[in-house]
Amino acid sequence: MNIDKNKHEVIIKIDKEEWGKALDKSFKKKVKDLKIDGFRKGKVSKEMYEKKFGIESLYMDAVDYILPSAYAKALETTKLIPVVQPEVDVKSINEDGVEIVFMVITKPEVKLGQYKGLKIEKKSVEVTEKEIETEIDRLRFQMAEVVIKDEKVENGDIAVINFEGFKNDVPFDGGKAENYSLEIGSNSFIPGFEEQLIGMNKNETKEFEITFPEEYPKEEIRNQKVMFKVTVKEVKERIVPILSDEFFNDLGLEGVNSKELLEEEIRNKLKVSKEVENDNTYVDTILVEVAKNIEVEIPEQMINEEIQRMLERYEEQLKMQGINIEQYYQITNSNEENLKKQMYKEGENHVLYRLMLEEIAKNENIIISDEEATIEATKLADKYQMEKEEFLKLFGGISLVKYDLQMRKTLALLKEYN
Repeated sequence: MNIDKNKHEVIIKIDKEEWGKALDKSFKKKVKDLKIDGFRKGKVSKEMYEKKFGIESLYMDAVDYILPSAYAKALETTKLIPVVQPEVDVKSINEDGVEIVFMVITKPEVKLGQYKGLKIEKKSVEVTEKEIETEIDRLRFQMAEVVIKDEKVENGDIAVINFEGFKNDVPFDGGKAENYSLEIGSNSFIPGFEEQLIGMNKNETKEFEITFPEEYPKEEIRNQKVMFKVTVKEVKERIVPILSDEFFNDLGLEGVNSKELLEEEIRNKLKVSKEVENDNTYVDTILVEVAKNIEVEIPEQMINEEIQRMLERYEEQLKMQGINIEQYYQITNSNEENLKKQMYKEGENHVLYRLMLEEIAKNENIIISDEEATIEATKLADKYQMEKEEFLKLFGGISLVKYDLQMRKTLALLKEYN
């Protein structure tokens, strides 16, 4: 299949009357805050404006005003259904009108192969005694009491330190902190640093050399030997509780008051978690195998738009962790181009699976009625404790609820078939 079949060049001519209205809007925007000698602010006539700045200075804003209606006209006249935002170019422009070129990308043809009877094995789920013990240890550690101690720093302790780093006897940027809490053995600091604190006493100061790792983000100290001056201000230790009545009381799990009941509670939770993870893996495997049997040439624009969405979601996730995207690039010694390259394959698969599932839904005649979508929207709104109208506004409307439900039904059918 020739991918150019999905690219449609549509030229829309805007006549003088419609273009004149757009130019008037552009002028009103430009003149609003304009001050010219002899005129009050915002009171310059259009004739005077054009004489001083030229009518060409109004063109770009006027094009912005005309684009939505021009694009709507392009779709109405051609009956094309775009899958991404169009590429836009101005073919010709003057005071009498404008010609705008839209490159409209439509959905590619998808040829389905075998998607039934692939006999994809779903693995069984097992919870081991070791996993249960690990979870109990995690709970005990989480509920541990941190207390000050008057002994030397040991592995597992929390050392509150002041430190400063020097490269060639000169302090380097970011190498100094006061009252920094460092858990010994957490491996959260530069390799070798935490071990140097073991055996130190409160108020003791020590100097030692450390070589920064080759993969360290800051280039100026990467793979460089530096000297640290460290003072221990305080030593703390975690008192991990035993499985006593007090522990189970503090744990706050209803009906759990013994190790045996705690183990059963953890076993059930781990099983549910593993089953969800196992089901997701099973679905991913089905998608990969079904995709091997289809034919489709995906327009690059669809992949790029998906990658942009992924990038925006990733930025939001970073914000929730208190990091902006520029800080992330600095920490990882990366940039937007590199991140998009890393996301490319995943973005391509997202588009591929979406097109594939849409074609299977069409082939299997999976249609969602307005009533089904409304019931689903109500359920989801209740789940998130929101009014249905508010949920629909955030979700993107009832049409997206329909689409989401159709994709889920299609996935469920694929699981039945395989």
